[in-house]
Amino acid sequence: MDSQKLENILNLALDAGEEEREKSPSLRTGYLRAEKKWELIVRYYGEIDGLRQAGIGVEKLLGGYAILTTPEGLIPYVAGLPQIEYVEKPNRLYFQTDGGRAASCVTVLQEGREGLTGRGVLVAVIDSGIDYAHPDFRNEDGTTRIRELWDQSQGQVYTEEEINEALASGEEERRRLVPSVDVSGHGTAVAGIAAGGGRSQGGRNRGVAYESTILAVKLGSRGEGSFPWTTELMRALDYSVRRGEQWGMPLAVNLSFGNTYGSHDGFSLLETYLDRAAGYGRTSIVVGTGNEGAGNGHASGEVGKGETAYAELAVGTYETGFGLQLWKSYVDELEVSLEAPSGRVIGPVEPFMGAQRLTYGNTEILIYHGYPSPYSQSQEIYFDFIPRGDYVDSGIWKVRIRGEEVVTGRYDLWLPPASTLSGTTRFLKPDPQITLTIPATSSMAVSVGAYDSRYRSYADFSGRGY
Repeated sequence: MDSQKLENILNLALDAGEEEREKSPSLRTGYLRAEKKWELIVRYYGEIDGLRQAGIGVEKLLGGYAILTTPEGLIPYVAGLPQIEYVEKPNRLYFQTDGGRAASCVTVLQEGREGLTGRGVLVAVIDSGIDYAHPDFRNEDGTTRIRELWDQSQGQVYTEEEINEALASGEEERRRLVPSVDVSGHGTAVAGIAAGGGRSQGGRNRGVAYESTILAVKLGSRGEGSFPWTTELMRALDYSVRRGEQWGMPLAVNLSFGNTYGSHDGFSLLETYLDRAAGYGRTSIVVGTGNEGAGNGHASGEVGKGETAYAELAVGTYETGFGLQLWKSYVDELEVSLEAPSGRVIGPVEPFMGAQRLTYGNTEILIYHGYPSPYSQSQEIYFDFIPRGDYVDSGIWKVRIRGEEVVTGRYDLWLPPASTLSGTTRFLKPDPQITLTIPATSSMAVSVGAYDSRYRSYADFSGRGY
């Protein structure tokens, strides 16, 4: 399917065959295989309740955004509706955190004349869950500081009263009353940094807002593995903002995860939704910039008219497939080809909207040459390397970029997060700039990187912005 109201990777996913989709984590994210439906993010105006009569699930969010659960055959119908402005599919999120209190000057703010403790503030931790029985999230009398805990994986909201009842019970009864568990511990660690009271260590190593009220959301995982989707993040943020307004409390939202898919210019539906949500009530949204600074997953450059540039990509052995994005300005006409490890030139990519297929050895390459969304001038050429057997062909691949008609000449390429690739798949001449992950790219988010106080500089792994 080729519709300019659908994002490029969604168009490509719909054009791909079932087997191709199954081999590509990027293409299958958002697809509910058992139901043969897609979870979609839409921006709309007017009324969309009538979609339910067609068998489409509708979850309205703040600010004209919604999540639709749509049978695949009805996606053209949805895209054709005048009230639907744009449609994206979800992406996988990857957890990431690191921190240091003293180097951030938090101690001075807590103990100085400001005396900032977080009292009266609602801190929403949207993550992998929380160990609600941990002493750092309890008051001196043993009762909970958690106002509510929404476990998306269970579809259940646990109230402060229910958590207190569980805490007053034995361990077995506690698990029966409130069975929510933070399996990875990531959310508990993040909540401790943001709002831990330090009771487990006699008041030492307290979190930043150690007297705040906590709102915890354990993200669900509708796809395979333990990775949540961006749609689950949007549900959690919508819930948190509405609760902050309902309870009349200023809200600080902590998001310690992200992904690398997108133009990084702040104009995807996820990024603009964060902008819109930050305008409701007294809301601050704080997003970590991720751990891709030293991941060798971003390359960039400029090319003039008649010039040719190369981005060299080392593909490791035993790589089961990955996506490669090339983003450029829509006003530039660039001829893009791939050079395989043997030196064979594949392409160039045809400059028309739609899916293209190229083959080299044991590798099939699905390509989508897209057009900008309604909100951005960035144009994408997306490559999905899919193995015809078990692994794609390893070696040095080159992306060849030739300037035809050039205004800016700027181009950027991104790989998926380093944690999802084999250790040797990387750009040979990476650019550590613009390695902040999405949604830290949202213009209304407070984007937070990591600082190495010993060297008084960036932590090398920290994702960086513009």
